Amino acid sequence: MRDVEVRSGGIDLGQLLKFAGLVDTGGDAKALLSEGVVKVNDVVDERRGRTLRDGDVVTVPDADPVRVVEV
Repeated sequence: MRDVEVRSGGIDLGQLLKFAGLVDTGGDAKALLSEGVVKVNDVVDERRGRTLRDGDVVTVPDADPVRVVEV
């Protein structure tokens, strides 16, 4: 698992997918989310606008999980 530092106040799920390098574009994030394979804290989530907070863990297939760390 790797930590991804974000500003206090959280980050949207779609933005995190791009920021962490899990996808290349917002369109890629939308497509991945619509497949139902993105998990937040071990629960499938398809909402690009979901706000992630400190300690949330995001997993996608074929990548190491990332943990949100607010700084």
